[in-house]
Amino acid sequence: MDHMSPRLRTFLSEPIGEKDVAWVDGVSRELAINLCTKGFNKAYILLGQFLPMHKNEAEFQKWLVCCCGATEYEVLLLPEWIILFKNGN
Repeated sequence: MDHMSPRLRTFLSEPIGEKDVAWVDGVSRELAINLCTKGFNKAYILLGQFLPMHKNEAEFQKWLVCCCGATEYEVLLLPEWIILFKNGN
Protein backbone atom coordinates (compact mmCIF):
# COMPACT_ATOMS: atom_id res chain seq x y z
CA MET A 1 0.00 0.00 0.00
CA ASP A 2 2.90 2.40 0.63
CA HIS A 3 3.72 2.42 -3.08
CA MET A 4 0.32 3.86 -4.07
CA SER A 5 0.27 7.26 -5.67
CA PRO A 6 -1.80 9.97 -3.98
CA ARG A 7 -4.19 9.85 -6.94
CA LEU A 8 -4.74 6.09 -6.58
CA ARG A 9 -5.12 6.37 -2.80
CA THR A 10 -7.77 9.07 -3.23
CA PHE A 11 -9.57 7.08 -5.92
CA LEU A 12 -9.72 3.94 -3.80
CA SER A 13 -10.74 5.77 -0.62
CA GLU A 14 -14.36 6.06 -1.71
CA PRO A 15 -16.88 3.95 -3.64
CA ILE A 16 -16.37 3.75 -7.39
CA GLY A 17 -19.92 4.96 -8.07
CA GLU A 18 -20.13 7.01 -11.24
CA LYS A 19 -16.50 8.16 -11.36
CA ASP A 20 -15.30 9.13 -14.79
CA VAL A 21 -12.58 6.97 -16.30
CA ALA A 22 -10.32 10.05 -16.28
CA TRP A 23 -10.09 9.72 -12.46
CA VAL A 24 -8.42 6.30 -12.71
CA ASP A 25 -4.74 6.37 -11.78
CA GLY A 26 -2.59 5.97 -14.86
CA VAL A 27 -5.20 7.17 -17.35
CA SER A 28 -3.87 10.14 -19.26
CA ARG A 29 -6.12 12.74 -20.84
CA GLU A 30 -5.51 11.17 -24.26
CA LEU A 31 -6.33 7.65 -23.07
CA ALA A 32 -9.45 8.92 -21.28
CA ILE A 33 -10.64 10.44 -24.56
CA ASN A 34 -9.92 7.19 -26.42
CA LEU A 35 -11.74 5.14 -23.78
CA CYS A 36 -14.75 7.48 -23.77
CA THR A 37 -14.93 7.33 -27.56
CA LYS A 38 -15.17 3.55 -27.30
CA GLY A 39 -17.88 3.70 -24.63
CA PHE A 40 -15.68 3.21 -21.56
CA ASN A 41 -16.50 6.55 -19.96
CA LYS A 42 -16.89 5.32 -16.37
CA ALA A 43 -14.36 3.56 -14.13
CA TYR A 44 -16.80 0.73 -13.40
CA ILE A 45 -17.18 0.07 -17.14
CA LEU A 46 -13.39 -0.22 -17.48
CA LEU A 47 -13.32 -2.58 -14.50
CA GLY A 48 -16.10 -4.56 -16.15
CA GLN A 49 -13.98 -5.01 -19.29
CA PHE A 50 -11.38 -6.84 -17.21
CA LEU A 51 -13.82 -9.50 -16.01
CA PRO A 52 -14.76 -11.09 -19.39
CA MET A 53 -11.02 -11.48 -19.98
CA HIS A 54 -11.01 -13.95 -17.08
CA LYS A 55 -9.03 -11.46 -14.97
CA ASN A 56 -6.03 -12.00 -17.24
CA GLU A 57 -3.77 -8.97 -16.78
CA ALA A 58 -1.70 -9.63 -19.92
CA GLU A 59 -4.83 -9.86 -22.06
CA PHE A 60 -6.24 -6.69 -20.52
CA GLN A 61 -2.96 -4.84 -21.11
CA LYS A 62 -2.88 -6.02 -24.73
CA TRP A 63 -6.46 -4.81 -25.21
CA LEU A 64 -5.59 -1.39 -23.73
CA VAL A 65 -2.66 -0.95 -26.11
CA CYS A 66 -4.22 -2.39 -29.26
CA CYS A 67 -7.77 -1.09 -28.94
CA CYS A 68 -7.40 2.04 -26.84
CA GLY A 69 -3.94 3.40 -27.58
CA ALA A 70 -2.58 3.08 -24.04
CA THR A 71 1.11 3.64 -23.43
CA GLU A 72 3.43 1.17 -21.72
CA TYR A 73 3.29 3.27 -18.53
CA GLU A 74 -0.51 3.27 -18.51
CA VAL A 75 -0.82 -0.48 -18.99
CA LEU A 76 1.46 -1.06 -16.03
CA LEU A 77 -0.64 1.10 -13.68
CA LEU A 78 -4.16 0.10 -14.70
CA PRO A 79 -4.02 -3.57 -13.69
CA GLU A 80 -2.66 -2.51 -10.29
CA TRP A 81 -5.72 -0.33 -9.78
CA ILE A 82 -8.07 -3.12 -10.74
CA ILE A 83 -6.38 -5.69 -8.50
CA LEU A 84 -6.36 -3.30 -5.54
CA PHE A 85 -9.99 -2.39 -6.15
CA LYS A 86 -11.10 -6.04 -6.45
CA ASN A 87 -9.25 -6.95 -3.26
CA GLY A 88 -10.90 -4.11 -1.34
CA ASN A 89 -7.64 -2.16 -1.13
